[in-house]
Amino acid sequence: MNAVFFDPPTPDEQRRNALYSGQLFVYSPSPGSRALCEFAQELSKEAFAPYEPAKAQFEMPQEKYVAVLEVLKPKFIHHPTSKKLIQELLGELGCDLSKTYFDVPRLRTATSDNYLTSGLAYAFHPHRDTWYSAPQCQINWWIPVYDIVPENCMAFHPRYWSQPIKNGSREYNYYLWNKESRASAAKQIKTDTRKQPHAEEPMELDPQLRLVCKVGGIILFSGAHMHSTVPNSSGYTRFSIDFRTVHLGDVVAHAGAPNIDSACTGTTLRDYLRGSDLSRLPDEMVAPYDTEPPPEDAVLVYEANKK
Repeated sequence: MNAVFFDPPTPDEQRRNALYSGQLFVYSPSPGSRALCEFAQELSKEAFAPYEPAKAQFEMPQEKYVAVLEVLKPKFIHHPTSKKLIQELLGELGCDLSKTYFDVPRLRTATSDNYLTSGLAYAFHPHRDTWYSAPQCQINWWIPVYDIVPENCMAFHPRYWSQPIKNGSREYNYYLWNKESRASAAKQIKTDTRKQPHAEEPMELDPQLRLVCKVGGIILFSGAHMHSTVPNSSGYTRFSIDFRTVHLGDVVAHAGAPNIDSACTGTTLRDYLRGSDLSRLPDEMVAPYDTEPPPEDAVLVYEANKK
């Protein structure tokens, strides 16, 4: 059974174990999460000026909108302030920064009324992050930058926590994705032609769970949870931040949620940075997650142009 915990005084180890069993955690805004949202708002307002970010889609042609995102998103992702605020946030929620590793925070946009659903504004179909070479011990952190409503948030599909679904993850290799597909996101305007894992059999998306929290509120869930982008009919663009964490002890022990249907290759673990000093996971701890040798000329860690 999946449960939702609101602001529980749960120690991090106990919380991780609960997340690995399918539970969801929601936290009220913290000083760090508020500051992170304020920073994202500042960059977004500057990028979309003179338009309000949440309404800019109604004032701009798609190509111009994508051009703004092409600069805005890497700027937020790679800005030292973003990493600093993530470190603060992790500390506030009881993570041991010497053992907690995070990947860079993404600024996501989900536009309304099907204005843009591909590439840099990709609308995620029902999926598990573990279909995309995420480790079973990955924990997802999701934060709304502006107010959200049930018509533009994220949906969880709890029946699939323990029910496998036939999917295309067997054809997905993270290192090839880094090499061939990541840099082309800005070119995917009308449709997204990049090959990604999808369900390969009909799914029943109801019952579904939509969590609506305040700006800066924090939703934690396992990367093995089936979730999707809600088709946005709210009349304004949803801006959100997400990042992921792994714990060193869980990486070494190969702990985490059960793998019921993921068959991808490669691993995202080389992307993670230690909360205390931003160093990467030692390769000897990551290598066992490569179930087959990386392809020739594989890109193990993607380095984007930092604009």
